[in-house]
Amino acid sequence: MNESSGIRSVQRVDARHRYEILVDGRRAGLAAHRDRGAQRVFFHTEVDDSFAGQGLGAELVQAALADVRESGKRIVPVCPYVAKFLKRHEEFADLTDPVTPDVLSWLEEELR
Repeated sequence: MNESSGIRSVQRVDARHRYEILVDGRRAGLAAHRDRGAQRVFFHTEVDDSFAGQGLGAELVQAALADVRESGKRIVPVCPYVAKFLKRHEEFADLTDPVTPDVLSWLEEELR
């Protein structure tokens, strides 16, 4: 079965601090974050191996960043995948904040 032909959707799951991408109702990946005031700090993105190579990571991050824009927040790309995505998609540069030592120590405390 060709999974890539499935129905895809991205949803924000506030209770779990993440965005999830679903394929035919099955979670295929996630982008985890924590909110720090007006900043949404992305720290981990993953796509299940069984869905690899279908562009789901990019689709997930694109939708997550669009949601951040709509919510009036700013992006802090601690996650290497999100940082790499932002380098290729300059339309989000206006709402991207740098990863600073303050942010990293705050995140470490949050995730403890």
